[in-house]
Amino acid sequence: MKQDIVSLLPEELADALAELGEPKYRAAQVFRWLSRGVRDFDEMSDLSKSLRDRMKESFFIYRPRVLSKQVSKIDGTIKYLWELRDGNAVETVVMTYKYGNTVCISSQVGCRQGCAFCASTIGGLVRCLEPSEILDEVMFSQLDSGKPISHIVLMGIGEPLDNFENVMRFLELVNHPKGMNIGMRHISLSTCGIIERFDELAERDLQLTLSVSLHAPDDETRSKLMPANRGRGVDALIDACRRYTEQTGRRISFEYAMIDGVNDTANHAQLLAKRARAVGAHVNLIPLNHVEERQFRPSTPGHMKAFIKILEEAGVNVTVRRRLGSDVDASCGQLRRKMQKHSENGVPAGSAD
Repeated sequence: MKQDIVSLLPEELADALAELGEPKYRAAQVFRWLSRGVRDFDEMSDLSKSLRDRMKESFFIYRPRVLSKQVSKIDGTIKYLWELRDGNAVETVVMTYKYGNTVCISSQVGCRQGCAFCASTIGGLVRCLEPSEILDEVMFSQLDSGKPISHIVLMGIGEPLDNFENVMRFLELVNHPKGMNIGMRHISLSTCGIIERFDELAERDLQLTLSVSLHAPDDETRSKLMPANRGRGVDALIDACRRYTEQTGRRISFEYAMIDGVNDTANHAQLLAKRARAVGAHVNLIPLNHVEERQFRPSTPGHMKAFIKILEEAGVNVTVRRRLGSDVDASCGQLRRKMQKHSENGVPAGSAD
């Protein structure tokens, strides 16, 4: 079987080329071409035709195709729907902030976690993304948009820690100084709380930001919203967060979607403050994006204001996420879901927007 060359680290590429009888320094040339987004070996013009032909026999390059591109008329946010080599699709969002351009990327096709307010999990998990496919989301969002990417958030479709090894390899690739060279401190990884992986992630000491999708500070509420909490529990999650912070010295962020009448009461705010103080976490409140298939609604401005006041008075560092791309299905999973609905109704996939 041919090997996915874009998923190879430079040292692995050097070993693979050595098996073809090539000097290892060729790997630097090939890796440079791959990091530029070439779609075919023949684009590697400084390599001999014989080497290119031999690489074609041993490796493959597949780059994603734009199925849909939506640009917000409000704030310029760009949402992509990429077609993968097997016909599946994932979403990527490019957002512009004062400090630079951030890309929000997916790590799986679909998701098995079943969060009750999320569109990504409707239909379950299809498959995990390969390192090359995750990397291509960053690379081709930059190439197509013309916006240099400075920050990455793994907060798109899927649970990154459920695709642990592939995500770790992606991080090595995107951080490599001869590749895209995006610093780990500019990368955030979001998890619903797969605590079995926290210690292993901490041992790697990657210096990225771990964002925990908490969404409720108590087991009763969180288990209703997030099946991942069942069998684990909030106490165990907080303990795992504490260990991570102690080992890495990195502050954790709690992501908290404000859902009207579900997790936005004064009691929830007080308990959230206690949880955040226990690990020195920053709290990022998220105005809920309504999903057509879900019954939840965002908290009212009044509830949001009261919630923030309780957190601030308790000494918790809290921010409210800017709502970007509200006119381009920017909530995670919505564009892919729209494509699926159109396909079910016989509408071509490229008509998803």
